[in-house]
Amino acid sequence: MKIEVKNVSKKFKNNTVLSDINMVFESGHIYGFIGRNGSGKSVLLKMLCGFYHPTSGEILFDNDNIIGNGKMAPNTRALIETPSFLPNITGYENLVLLASIQKRIGKHEILDTMDRLGLTEVKNKPYHTYSLGMKQKLGIVQVLMENPDVMILDEPFNGVEEITVSDIKDILLEEKTKGKIIIISSHIREDIESLADFIYVFDGGNVRAKKK
Repeated sequence: MKIEVKNVSKKFKNNTVLSDINMVFESGHIYGFIGRNGSGKSVLLKMLCGFYHPTSGEILFDNDNIIGNGKMAPNTRALIETPSFLPNITGYENLVLLASIQKRIGKHEILDTMDRLGLTEVKNKPYHTYSLGMKQKLGIVQVLMENPDVMILDEPFNGVEEITVSDIKDILLEEKTKGKIIIISSHIREDIESLADFIYVFDGGNVRAKKK
């Protein structure tokens, strides 16, 4: 798969958040976004998902202007900002509900992915009892479990203990070898530089490529 961001700008009223952005994302690579809070990282991630439309420019998935046609991005899963699940049912039950929307996977795939993220022991606990790190990991599980072509992760390491951060990085590197497009944003430069093949720096509405 190939995703092209062509001359994309985004305004909210009179505020220009992104100005004339150009990027290309291809299968089998990890792309990192670095920038301060409010620099436009999350806005671009939401446009890639189809949650926002560009004010100008276009976003192409394999040459198809899906976002401009009002559709959601194909075979894409995302964790953007704070994970949100139903508080009074278990983490596992939340994932079963999500999986029931498209019916692409069953219980086996859900449980296997929870195990990859170290959530087996808490799978039957109510979501509201989860720590911040557990909630973050459950959000990553819902990105991984249906084996999407495109994975978008906004600040995925927030609240996650250091030993688990290393495990998550290993999982993402493994997913890269399967030909996924993985896009990660973080304000922590070291997290991005240890993972990404290509890095983009966001600053004041502009984006520049950074050599590793």
